[in-house]
Amino acid sequence: MGTLLPFHWHAVTALAILAAWVAHLVAVRDARHRRRAGLGLAALAGVVLWPVGDLAASVSLSVATAQRLVVILLVAPLLVRSMPFDLAARLTRPAAVDAVARVAAKPGVALAIVTVVGTASLTSPVVDAGAEHTWVRALTVLADLVVGVVFWLPVLDAAPGTTRLSPMGRAGYLFGGSVLVTALSFVWIFSRHPLYPALHDQRALVHLSAVADQQVAGFVAKFGAYVPLWALAFAIIARARESGVAPEESPLHWADVERELERVDRRRSRQRPPDGAVGTVGGPGT
Repeated sequence: MGTLLPFHWHAVTALAILAAWVAHLVAVRDARHRRRAGLGLAALAGVVLWPVGDLAASVSLSVATAQRLVVILLVAPLLVRSMPFDLAARLTRPAAVDAVARVAAKPGVALAIVTVVGTASLTSPVVDAGAEHTWVRALTVLADLVVGVVFWLPVLDAAPGTTRLSPMGRAGYLFGGSVLVTALSFVWIFSRHPLYPALHDQRALVHLSAVADQQVAGFVAKFGAYVPLWALAFAIIARARESGVAPEESPLHWADVERELERVDRRRSRQRPPDGAVGTVGGPGT
């Protein structure tokens, strides 16, 4: 591996991850939230730096698939959960950010974004471009991280004023999401020729032919999504029943009410006439 996969520092990526960790330490004091951020960023570093990042970029589709699953299903929820609710409320308070979060957190919209962007990031043109250009690779990982955040918004109730699913709704969402996250897996499993010309040295580095690597990638995608998401779905339903909450009951938090009142105030301020304007039709002199 030393000659075929030379060591790379990936200094810019490593410094970006370190900077994110330092920024979180400055902004957040709670030890539990810090641990979640540390675990998430450590997992991110593990799959984007050498050697896993290099294998995913230019060698193995199965490693690239595992990398994206880790980013979407592990790194993203840990980073979302590392954000204290009051800080998330402040960050999403601006009208533009609030509007985007409100739409993206709708289950149908979230799954559509995950399906389109997640599938596109593993198509042949994108994978081949990432193998040739570092900036394409970085944008792809960033897109997968954003997709992961969007995917978990309906489940984790991370922002006020967004759709609140019942435990049963969350479980159904996770079941559906597990299928959509792996949209390309059947194409890989039944492929009979290499689909990614830029990937190379699979036999030397992962001891698989290019076609076998694609087929393994399909099974990695299936089981890598089904096992954790289905387990979490069943755990959500079981926890709701143990706590005496009806699985079909959707929660409502005071933060949601406050955010809705803020939206009402914004709408009223937009409709209010500017100072000096005539508020009624037909004033004096008409």
